[in-house]
Amino acid sequence: MNVLVVEDDAEMAELLVRGLREESHEVDLARDGRAALALSSDGDFDVILLDVMLPEMNGLEVARQLRLRREQVPVLMLTARDALPDIVKGLDAGADDYMTKPFSFVELLARVRALGRRRAGRPKNVLEVEDVILDATTYRTFRGGREIYLSLTEFRLLELLVRNRGVVVSRHAILETLWGNRRDISENTIDAFIRLLRRKLDDGPRTKLIQTHRGFGYSVGALN
Repeated sequence: MNVLVVEDDAEMAELLVRGLREESHEVDLARDGRAALALSSDGDFDVILLDVMLPEMNGLEVARQLRLRREQVPVLMLTARDALPDIVKGLDAGADDYMTKPFSFVELLARVRALGRRRAGRPKNVLEVEDVILDATTYRTFRGGREIYLSLTEFRLLELLVRNRGVVVSRHAILETLWGNRRDISENTIDAFIRLLRRKLDDGPRTKLIQTHRGFGYSVGALN
């Protein structure tokens, strides 16, 4: 895979680049936020490893700019802060996953592979529910004719619900489908992504798309 590492700490950057190359990944390095945006425009990356604390432009703003440019490359955000509000800020900015420092490099490699598989394994079809259209080929989402910009993980969560429209999808099924057996992902993470989706999709006096079934899960569309 082609990986862009965005890290200003020289020692950490060297460890990441060397380790990824030893796993046969192609790696480019950016040491500040503006350089990351420039490289992402010129390169076709499968995954971006993005530190939060960067010179010139921080990682949160880099993620926002990537999404504003409609770039759907998966972003794994690296942060020293593990409080839920900080994690939500990263996800809200457009990150698809996060790891807190210090982290296991073996786990980092597994996360990179998982994000790469999500990007490569996308289905080629269009899904519709109510006035929402999901293009699973390009990861573009529209509601009422207006494009909604979602991160890859936000898209995959919405896609899971839409593919199972009329059925309540359990929290356990969401965790298993999107994150597999990762023990660090909790139901709070699902709640955070649902809040982000609702903020983007349910803006204005329109029918609320995602319904909550307390103690079990979520659904879209009329129940079968």
